[in-house]
Amino acid sequence: MKLHRHEEIWLIIGVGILVLSMVVTGYQTFALGMGPPSDKDTIDPQKVDETSPFDNPGVYEIGENKYEVIMTLQAFGFTPNEIEVPAGAEVTFRMTSKDVTHGFQIAGTNTNAMVMPGHIQTITETFDEPGEYLVICNEYCGAGHQMMGTTITVK
Repeated sequence: MKLHRHEEIWLIIGVGILVLSMVVTGYQTFALGMGPPSDKDTIDPQKVDETSPFDNPGVYEIGENKYEVIMTLQAFGFTPNEIEVPAGAEVTFRMTSKDVTHGFQIAGTNTNAMVMPGHIQTITETFDEPGEYLVICNEYCGAGHQMMGTTITVK
């Protein structure tokens, strides 16, 4: 089959774009650690309340201006319901769901995660500005979904 010169050029350009995209994606994933989270951390969703650390949800200081929030999501609520951290704090959220898939979105930030039963989701955010940040569930989880929310108070 004989290709016209213009067809060869566009074929080379197309393949080049594909290869470049794969190289950039590979570099971001492996060298910069920007890959999607793996499902390596699992938990029995029937025993969340009996499994550490989710048997005692809350806000814990783990270092200088570093906090960890152990959180469970269940039908139309977050536990703990009130979170307070100082301004400039780096907060790591460790979350799991007790029932169905929920969303975890902090309005006004890029923090957005899907929290599924049987899996532990970890996401980190630094709160530089004081104020109240709205946390909402952005995955439909049932009839009371629109009321599922809480706030993070940054002082």
